[in-house]
Amino acid sequence: MVAGLFCSERLFHTIAPAAANGIARMTKATWYFDFVSPFSYLQFARFGDLPADLEFTMKPILFSALLEHWEHKGPAEISTKRKFVYRFFKWQADKRGIPFRMPPRHPFNPLPALRLALIKGADRRTVEQIFAFIYAEGRNVEGEKAIAELGQRLGLANAVDRLSDPQIKDALRTNTDAAIADGVFGVPTFLVDTELFWGDDATDMLLDYLANRDLFKDEEMMRLSNMPMGLERTAS
Repeated sequence: MVAGLFCSERLFHTIAPAAANGIARMTKATWYFDFVSPFSYLQFARFGDLPADLEFTMKPILFSALLEHWEHKGPAEISTKRKFVYRFFKWQADKRGIPFRMPPRHPFNPLPALRLALIKGADRRTVEQIFAFIYAEGRNVEGEKAIAELGQRLGLANAVDRLSDPQIKDALRTNTDAAIADGVFGVPTFLVDTELFWGDDATDMLLDYLANRDLFKDEEMMRLSNMPMGLERTAS
């Protein structure tokens, strides 16, 4: 079993230095993710780089629902892209010193893992354990035996039976609907203010924005943000 793989203890809900008036000023954010995404795993491993005054909520969502809403394909649905991104995951993990082993099949059904996370409140430790089970150990999370084992690690009795809890199903649906309402089109995505930062490779952009809220306010950034569409594909 692999545990405690990723982040420094300064990660979540760290108290920021007090402001001049004695009140800490926290930046609020939301992190939308799905365990089916190795990019989410890679970004989770970078949370130790986030500033101490960033307070964020982790919201598990169903990536396939985003694909359906926006009518586009996931990376694994294009054969050449699938080969590239799988190699890219491993290369990135190796460069960062992160344990990485893909599960036996991918994409897999992430619903059991997502619901287990929600049952436990989607806290840091729970999310880390689930990610480690899938991508550090390369384990399957779809069969009842695997679900029961993972549930046991999380301290959940009767994990398989608890996956059918209507409240947990509704919570996942609510999270996913909220992501779509926020304009989220992929995972992982950070939402800060009204700005979206999609993907592990946008982590540095997120950090720059947190340090400088005027990042998108220069002339060219404003022009890009409102650029009109050029050619559009038509249905054949």
